[in-house]
Amino acid sequence: MLERLADEKSWQKFLEYKKSLSRPKDETAMLEGFIRDREYLTVYEAIRRGDVFPLPAKAVINKTDSRKKRTVYMYPPRENTVLKLLTYLLLRRYDRLFSPGLYSFRPGRTAKDAVGRLPGTGKREHLYSYKADISNYFNSVNVPELLSLLEKVLADDMELYGFLRRLLEEKHVISRGRIITEEKGIMAGTPLSAFYANLYLRELDEYFAARNIPYARYSDDIIVFGKSREETEAHARKIRAFLDEKGLCINPDKESFSSPEEGWCFLGFCCRGGVVDIAPVTVVKLKKKMRRKARALLRWRMRNGADGEKAAAAFIRIFCRKLFEGGRDNELTWSRWFFPMINTSRSLHEIDLYAQDCIRYIISGKRTKARYNVRYADMKRLGYRSLVHEFYLPPENDGAGLRD
Repeated sequence: MLERLADEKSWQKFLEYKKSLSRPKDETAMLEGFIRDREYLTVYEAIRRGDVFPLPAKAVINKTDSRKKRTVYMYPPRENTVLKLLTYLLLRRYDRLFSPGLYSFRPGRTAKDAVGRLPGTGKREHLYSYKADISNYFNSVNVPELLSLLEKVLADDMELYGFLRRLLEEKHVISRGRIITEEKGIMAGTPLSAFYANLYLRELDEYFAARNIPYARYSDDIIVFGKSREETEAHARKIRAFLDEKGLCINPDKESFSSPEEGWCFLGFCCRGGVVDIAPVTVVKLKKKMRRKARALLRWRMRNGADGEKAAAAFIRIFCRKLFEGGRDNELTWSRWFFPMINTSRSLHEIDLYAQDCIRYIISGKRTKARYNVRYADMKRLGYRSLVHEFYLPPENDGAGLRD
């Protein structure tokens, strides 16, 4: 497979795939230039010679819609781009290894598919459910155990296995300009971690698939269903025991059981009685982010004596970009993640009202009724876009309301 890293046809196919995603135009242009100038050849030749691969850089960033931190890693741009193609090839060549209940990073499968096939979204029986989130999954994977799995899978391509092993066994990273030593698992943020994350828990996925138990996994998020609370608790014990054997643990704050009446939440969606909406916790996270940004912009406005509409326009730009514009790599725009699956605008309406209140607060500087002097037409003039309106746009419109 390593030879395909020097194959122009493989790169062109990869480029077409990237163009099919909602990617910023500047990223597409950079990839086109990378391929046109054949920059990948330098990296490929270094890999074939067995040269020392550049160390990844470590960074600690805020989690999406949260003040919590997460550790990610990134290789230099040229090497990172080559590893993206390698991941693209691996995920397609070995997709046959994975069970139907796995939905993350797979060709032709999306979170939308996972949610749409779970009990309760259609006419299927409503069941009890158990949801779990693996704590710090990517950076907690046991590398020697993963290498044992990889060696079996790549038995027909030991040159590729040798290269991946060198990357995984490298214990040095660059942190704040210094080389340090640490255990880093499969390194969240690096391209190959997607393939590793699918492979490491393959046996768990197979267990539920073999027994025809309703189950879905998307990377570190797991949900399983049972006909009774007792049956569901037995599934939960199996998952906990398996993860414990793998050296992984469940985030207790994100572990939950639900009855058929309560419905279930998974991947930011909530299903109850056939109604699929955005999960309440996801709505709360977005509103918290809006509140923090509104307060920060109001402070900036007061400190600099800036015009209220200028600060409000900045707020609108930030959240239009987040909600409607193209994501990066495999990330989907917020609206493109949720719109195709939800069948109600209830949460969208709640978010719209909250965003409008934030805008009024930024412009007026008040929480009193005086803020309602800011009219909806004023917000529209500044570029505000309603989620509810975008959701109901007909399919022929070229916008965020476009259904996939």
